Amino acid sequence: MKKNTNLRSLAAQAIEQVVEKGQSLSNVLPHLQNKVSDKDRALLQELCFGVLRTLPQLEWLIKKLMERPMTGKQRTVHFLLMVGLYQLLYTRIPAHAALAETVEGAVAIKRPQLKGLINGVLRQFQRNQEALLEEFSTTEMRFLHPSWLVKRLQKAYPQQWEAILEANNQRPPMWLRVNRNHHSRDSWLALLEEAGMKGFTHEAYPDAVRLETPTSVMALPGFAEGWVTVQDASAQGCMNFLKPKDKENILDLCAAPGGKTTHILEVAPEANVLAVDVDEQRLTRVYENLKRLGMKALVKQGDGRYPEQWCGEQQFDRILLDAPCSATGVIRRHPDIKWLRRDRDIAELAQLQSEILDATWRHLKPGGTLVYATCSILPEENGEQIAAFLKRTPDAMLSETGTPERPGQQNLPAADEGDGFFYATLIKQ
Repeated sequence: MKKNTNLRSLAAQAIEQVVEKGQSLSNVLPHLQNKVSDKDRALLQELCFGVLRTLPQLEWLIKKLMERPMTGKQRTVHFLLMVGLYQLLYTRIPAHAALAETVEGAVAIKRPQLKGLINGVLRQFQRNQEALLEEFSTTEMRFLHPSWLVKRLQKAYPQQWEAILEANNQRPPMWLRVNRNHHSRDSWLALLEEAGMKGFTHEAYPDAVRLETPTSVMALPGFAEGWVTVQDASAQGCMNFLKPKDKENILDLCAAPGGKTTHILEVAPEANVLAVDVDEQRLTRVYENLKRLGMKALVKQGDGRYPEQWCGEQQFDRILLDAPCSATGVIRRHPDIKWLRRDRDIAELAQLQSEILDATWRHLKPGGTLVYATCSILPEENGEQIAAFLKRTPDAMLSETGTPERPGQQNLPAADEGDGFFYATLIKQ
């Protein structure tokens, strides 16, 4: 395995795959991380995430600094320049090192003749940085989000939209879930402090701990033994509404990567859990999570619109439907969402959600609970979706989350809080 690959050129290639080819960063990045040493993996990730977080600003700067855009086979150099600008603007890497490494990136992508150009553009930025940033702060692009999404958030949250955009542009906090079958949250926190780290609890979610400083999972006390799992606080909130019990038949639909499947089994170790996801590849993560935590669940590949294909006529006491959605509540964790999602996707996703909801409802026992959850903050996928479902479904009743006119609980992303997340609890009468 080559360990001396130019990191900046790899970052440029990853960003090009996302922006030009519509690839998800979580698909592109692991393959490239295998080409660098373990200690460089975090920096490669930081460069990719950072450039995608601040993409409109970097695009704007390059337009200002260059007479002609890079096209065709030279396009990768455009993204290499972004990586250079991002380092100068947002990292503690000394400017001379950032410049030198970025210029060398031209050799790695077989464009050595453009070293002078890259050097010239980055030095020009350094000279004019203050005036350029001042001008950028007056443009429409200063929010670092696509305009269609800004418009939707302005409409849905006239008071909070700027705070939401600001939260989306931050690095995310690292939340953990303490496995209550091994330790209470407080006793695990004591172990964390002994290991020289500090954590904070969440007032609403009893298993949640936020790390003061994100760290490698292997540094966490008992991670390999299953004492703790990385999971955002808002995602943990599902259990407050699902309230799983031992011996019940519980369906976790759209289950990959398995964070909620294992949380159900931590709360109710003797529950019979069926975990289903449409994506066969992502199901491997469910198996891995179950194995690390020493748990058992039945795992199946299947489409939520056609439950008869994977559960026959089976009825469930509780169903957790973590519906496929726009993921607009987790942009700070996946900044590529801003550039992969399109305005037209929202109506298509809402249609898919309603089909899965109707199909799944038939498999809930009378008196049973269905928790509908998304990591979206858009009303079409959340409150409006549930209001429409209640109207067309006479035996569905909303429980403990909002009112029939304004159903559900909407969490918004915030610095020391969980991600943007929606929950609605439905009871079958």
